Amino acid sequence: MTAIPDLPPPGRKARFAPGFGCRFIVTVDTEEEFDWSKPLARHGHGLDHLLQLTKFQEFCEGHGVVPIYLVDWPVATSSLAADILSPALAAGRAEVGVQLHPWVNPPFDEEVTPPNSFAGNLPADLEAAKFRNLRETIEDKFGVAPLIYRAGRYGTGPNTAQLLTECGLAIDTSVRAKFDYSGGGGPDYRHHPLEPYWLDDDRHLLELPLTTVFWGMLRRQGEWLYPALARLPKARGLLAYLGLLERIPLTPEGVSVDEAIRGIDIAIDDGLAVLVFSFHSPSLQPGHTPYVRNENDLDALYDWWRRVLTYCDMRDIKPTSVGEIMRSVER
Repeated sequence: MTAIPDLPPPGRKARFAPGFGCRFIVTVDTEEEFDWSKPLARHGHGLDHLLQLTKFQEFCEGHGVVPIYLVDWPVATSSLAADILSPALAAGRAEVGVQLHPWVNPPFDEEVTPPNSFAGNLPADLEAAKFRNLRETIEDKFGVAPLIYRAGRYGTGPNTAQLLTECGLAIDTSVRAKFDYSGGGGPDYRHHPLEPYWLDDDRHLLELPLTTVFWGMLRRQGEWLYPALARLPKARGLLAYLGLLERIPLTPEGVSVDEAIRGIDIAIDDGLAVLVFSFHSPSLQPGHTPYVRNENDLDALYDWWRRVLTYCDMRDIKPTSVGEIMRSVER
């Protein structure tokens, strides 16, 4: 079993059944509201935005998309979230997964510090206890056994993959390729592959990295050039402005529609089988994230999704789901 923060050995690339083509999934980090500008805390969060999940679910259904709600402890223990999502989950119009925010997830045996916010940094027994509590609560509250996981803050560690396998999960989607969180004590994913790959030789646990690509004339040099400019944000901005190098994650948060479309084109050109879109559920209501401050921002968020989904359809990239991925991947 390969530790998720480690680079996979050769020969682990996942392959899909003929006709699978290029697909996409929409993942929602379904979590509590908190002030992103302040230190993390066990208390003081809110869940007011959960009512907006109804609108987003209806929006997705209108576009034939099965959203994947990656649920953390405050949401999992909210009866409102279960009331809203359970009918769609039971009908197969949505899927649920696990997202571990250790600072709000019992047992609370650790100090709340930046390194401890990455669950993979915790002692193995504590990471496991928090994860098992959350996974069992999700199954109990939502009536569905989750099969996909994303570590909060993408914070996997040396014991995470084995834990997921022991608990019956089929997919990890914590790897945010081309991003480095080591400065705060987290993993470095700069050199991880974008395409899905197996974390074990027996092909029990599939890694489905979030999709981020480099765009521009220097994109083939992006893996070493972009990190080299980490302390020169103005240089990164200039390269993007000149069309030389830009890092594009597939998210409506901080990424324009035009940028996302360029990213989609690059992913298709590179032969990526599954595109992974992501965003945070508190962005569904103004005032909870830096990306949606008012109603105009919220309208822009939905417009982003409309235009991106329309473009995916035009490029013949079909929506998929955890269930379909696991049925289509070759063992």
